[in-house]
Amino acid sequence: MQPNIVYFDNAATTFPKPQSVLNAAYECMSEYCGNAGRGSHPIAMMSAEKVFEARESVADFFGSSPENVVFTLNTTYALNMAIKGVMSGGGHMLISNMEHNSVLRPAAKMARDNVLRYDIFKAYDKTKPLTPKEIITNIISKLRKDTKMLTCIHSSNICSYSLPIREIGEFCRRHGILFCVDAAQSAGHLPINMEKDCIDILCLPAHKGLYSPQGCGIMIMRKGLQKLATLTEGGNGVNSLELSMGNESPERYEGGTLCTPAIAGLVSGIEFIRSFGLHTIQNHERRLWRQTYDRLSSIKDLTIYDDTEGSVLLFNINGIPADDVGALLSDRGFCLRTGYHCSPLAHKALGTAEGGAVRIGFGIFNTEKEVESLSLTIRDIVRQYRV
Repeated sequence: MQPNIVYFDNAATTFPKPQSVLNAAYECMSEYCGNAGRGSHPIAMMSAEKVFEARESVADFFGSSPENVVFTLNTTYALNMAIKGVMSGGGHMLISNMEHNSVLRPAAKMARDNVLRYDIFKAYDKTKPLTPKEIITNIISKLRKDTKMLTCIHSSNICSYSLPIREIGEFCRRHGILFCVDAAQSAGHLPINMEKDCIDILCLPAHKGLYSPQGCGIMIMRKGLQKLATLTEGGNGVNSLELSMGNESPERYEGGTLCTPAIAGLVSGIEFIRSFGLHTIQNHERRLWRQTYDRLSSIKDLTIYDDTEGSVLLFNINGIPADDVGALLSDRGFCLRTGYHCSPLAHKALGTAEGGAVRIGFGIFNTEKEVESLSLTIRDIVRQYRV
């Protein structure tokens, strides 16, 4: 970490990384960074063993099996793979009004190309909390006879609001609708079990709540899920004389070389979370969120959007554009993200569609002292602006 820098952009990517993760990635790159599945020599085999270890670790952590763990470039790629893989044959899809562009844009593109139709159900209402029953009612109101898939966030990337994925999953399972969850902001923060939550496809990053290097995303499919249409074709280390990617998972979906150093770091990232305990991390982030909320909510000219405790807090200083607030904080050594955070639907739902807002993303390495310093700095910015 650079001196005099306080990092609160963990919702974009966690930083710093645990030393164990850095060690794992370095060990991979310095000792065995061969091409997994592309050779029988020792270096390639060591890489393949680490990749399989990562599949086992991910499967155990999220309630799946190793052969259903597909490594991708990032969560966006995983979501595109899931949505296009399921919906390439047409039909109707539902998404929530809190979705990131990684769900909205693929749906919109496929709709423009007349491949699918989609509707947006209300999962968040800024005027009142919605119960799981009300959300399910909103889903039912948007159902069609050809509804094939429902894709939604678990937790928002602009506030700490979470959807009741177990209730939604159970509804989808009863009605034969495939359920895909975007866990970009919940993996490593909230408990997820694909079997208990009735999730058919889970998409997530390694570099956020799993504290691993950038360059690796994950798509996990439930056991027995029908084969998806492939998003990319190319070398996958098997059946090289065939013109197709084959039918075996995960190789069917993994065209090209995997990011082995990031995958090696992922193994250590999950071990790091287990060593702390998921609930310990969750409680730490919620405690920091509450302390920040209590300090900022007392500032007259400041608005906080949504009061759900968690790892993300969104605010604006009235009369100062969000980007200007971010620049002022950056000048004082604080790393936060401002603007629309690639989530126009969510900003519309929260009432921040004009100009976006300032996002604080908490992580396990943030401290109460940093929260106090940030709060005092924001208060000072408001005071200077008033003058």
